[in-house]
Amino acid sequence: MAVSLGYNNVYRDPLGFPEWQAKGLPTAATAGGHNKTDPALAPAASAKGLMQGWAFVLTLAGIFLGGMALNLTPCVYPLIPITVSYFGGRSGQGQGKLLAHGFCYITGLAMTNSILGVVAAMTGSLMGGMLQNPWVLATVAVVLLAFASSLFGFWELRLPTGLTRAASRSYAGYFGTFFMGMTLGVVAAPCIGPFVLGLLTWVASTANPVFGFIVFFTLSLGLGLPLFILAMFSGRLEKMPRSGEWMNWVRKAMGWVLVGMAAYFVRPLFPKAASVVIYILIALAGGIHLGWLDRSKAAFRAFAWIKNGAGIAGVSLALFLAASWVLQGQGVTWQPYSPEVLAQARNKGQPVIMDFYATWCAPCRELDEITFHDPAVVKKTAGFVMVKIDLTEGNNPVYQQLVKDYDVRGVPTVAFLDGSGVERRDMRLVDFMPPSEFVKWLDKIQ
Repeated sequence: MAVSLGYNNVYRDPLGFPEWQAKGLPTAATAGGHNKTDPALAPAASAKGLMQGWAFVLTLAGIFLGGMALNLTPCVYPLIPITVSYFGGRSGQGQGKLLAHGFCYITGLAMTNSILGVVAAMTGSLMGGMLQNPWVLATVAVVLLAFASSLFGFWELRLPTGLTRAASRSYAGYFGTFFMGMTLGVVAAPCIGPFVLGLLTWVASTANPVFGFIVFFTLSLGLGLPLFILAMFSGRLEKMPRSGEWMNWVRKAMGWVLVGMAAYFVRPLFPKAASVVIYILIALAGGIHLGWLDRSKAAFRAFAWIKNGAGIAGVSLALFLAASWVLQGQGVTWQPYSPEVLAQARNKGQPVIMDFYATWCAPCRELDEITFHDPAVVKKTAGFVMVKIDLTEGNNPVYQQLVKDYDVRGVPTVAFLDGSGVERRDMRLVDFMPPSEFVKWLDKIQ
């Protein structure tokens, strides 16, 4: 998930430009200097890194598996015999028409969820502007925790009976199949609604409609594909596990996912060490609860193995996070900005790396926690003067002037100054770069 953009590319704030304007910081529309860009392009540029590399593939794989797991919740599971019966009544029309009906069914489901994803992502500028406010971050986390408590069984999310009855009614023809797929989300909302709303909040923070569409289209495939496959092989339905307490266990697993998402949103409010500890505690608590404390049972033997596997996975994840934190290393040594620091570096002929940073900026945290903590990068930057400019608050007049002087149009921005104090504009970075590429990048200035 790496993107390196030169000075002539789009500069952006990864959470949208409104908060820069509100803090008095320059944007692509207001910054002095040349090479201005359209602010409307900022969201697309900001999420570009999310749509590249193995991280993107693994993210979609996880969302797909999450969609499949939603089929095992108490609200969706009863739809299986309804769906099988619906498609089974059309089996006499031939395999081709049956497949066409299945395609309409999944398309209808994907259409509803994907539109939700696009709409959520199109609010990204507004969401980005708000997600720097600690009170908003805390509110989002509280809402996610409230929905998680619903999945844990502390309260029940219910829809009006009339709406549920209308959505679950069967309709004839291809449009009927399409409409049935569209309304699946309505029928299953009490179980999948909290998970989907949490995902919507995350997608909105990326401000990328294409990314939102892909995420929810993938979720829809995971949710609809098992139902479609079962419909194609309806004769094997009797081999499926019967409904029971184990479906409540699946709901609780989704609840722990929402707890993790809540921790993700409040992460900028805590020091790095505290945020890592929170993740470790969530993974540990989730694993112990799902693996051994929860008393849900099932008639099929594999469920005990699944529970133990979930418990071991949670504990293993906690241990991995703890080990990664301990073994991460010291990282590069940063200095706060001052004119004297740059003057001293210039007199000594030392190159300078200036990192314009904000705690609410996800790519900034990636650079800081991954790239600038890599041993090879630490060794390579030993001859550099490392300067950190923290723009989180945005009310420092010295930093505001520095942003204008260097024509910084968003965070992260990493500027490289040679030994004479002149910036190498061709080297400026405005997105995350993995350590291996960053080491090669430094060879240009040395």
